Amino acid sequence: MNAETQLPFPRERFYRRERRSVPLAREFVRAALVEWGVGERAEAVLLCVSELATNALRHGVPPGRGFQLYVWPPAGGVLRLEVHDSGDGWPRVRTGAGPVDEGGRGLLLVEALADKWGVGERMPGKIVWCEFVV
Repeated sequence: MNAETQLPFPRERFYRRERRSVPLAREFVRAALVEWGVGERAEAVLLCVSELATNALRHGVPPGRGFQLYVWPPAGGVLRLEVHDSGDGWPRVRTGAGPVDEGGRGLLLVEALADKWGVGERMPGKIVWCEFVV
């Protein structure tokens, strides 16, 4: 008998270049985490969703465009998030944000909370991703 293996597939959603996209992205991922039974690191995952979505909106999404969010169920104990945008530039961890600076700490938070993170190419734009052992 041939058993068909079901590979996990990501949930995905497109968001427009508008402020309300960040809380909508968090709710989308929160619903997936609840369905998949991910509880222990859910708050860290959701904070990273907020940071990556905010960075995409502020730095990666040209006017009139949006970003695509993917979240993979924890296959092999690893949950993956990806934010795809079509903007120029490459994100980097910013050091030296002062105590009164309103921004500049997003990727520092992602680096601290996720087990891995990185940036990949796409045409046009980039993919910023992070992974969590859950």
